[in-house]
Amino acid sequence: MKIIEVKTLAIPDIKVIRFGRFNDRRGYFTETFRNSDFQKLDFMKGVKFLQCNEGYSKAGTFRGFHFQWNPYMGKLVRVISGHLIDLALDIRKGSPAFGSVPSNV
Repeated sequence: MKIIEVKTLAIPDIKVIRFGRFNDRRGYFTETFRNSDFQKLDFMKGVKFLQCNEGYSKAGTFRGFHFQWNPYMGKLVRVISGHLIDLALDIRKGSPAFGSVPSNV
């Protein structure tokens, strides 16, 4: 897996990870998850992904408003085509960013 960039957002636990693509005349190939490469990232050490989902939404669709509580669950979100607006509201009591929705994607 080729990780091109890791960007930390205003809530430091939220990251944007850009992956490389390998293009040729047939199209492209990209590896979106390899545990050994993720474990090289400090913030991913010890994180274990248990589930991977994919969905398709038509333009203008809003998908669920979710939160996890006791235990927390991290999410790996990937956009294959088009655009994604992913909002994160910090609801962690005592967090310096509590109640904020950072906009520096």
